Amino acid sequence: MPKRENAGKVAIFDLSQQGKRPLNVLQKAINKEVSVRLKMDLEYRGKMSNVDPYMNVILVDATEYSGGNPSANYGKVVIRGNNVLFVKISNSFP
Repeated sequence: MPKRENAGKVAIFDLSQQGKRPLNVLQKAINKEVSVRLKMDLEYRGKMSNVDPYMNVILVDATEYSGGNPSANYGKVVIRGNNVLFVKISNSFP
């Protein structure tokens, strides 16, 4: 549990006590199946081969989904981090 200190009306949380940082979680998910949702309502599912501190993601054997339906297959997809809404790490998707 993060340490909480009162400084007037402002709560300060010690993030070093949380243990899981988003970039570390993504780096541990390299070579796992992921789903990447973009801000423009597109989704890509594939094996994440790399990720960088800007959340640029490289997927291999990727499938593009639009409206929940597969629309295209790609061998390799490079996704710019500022387009990413979220990344879901999973072995199977609904």
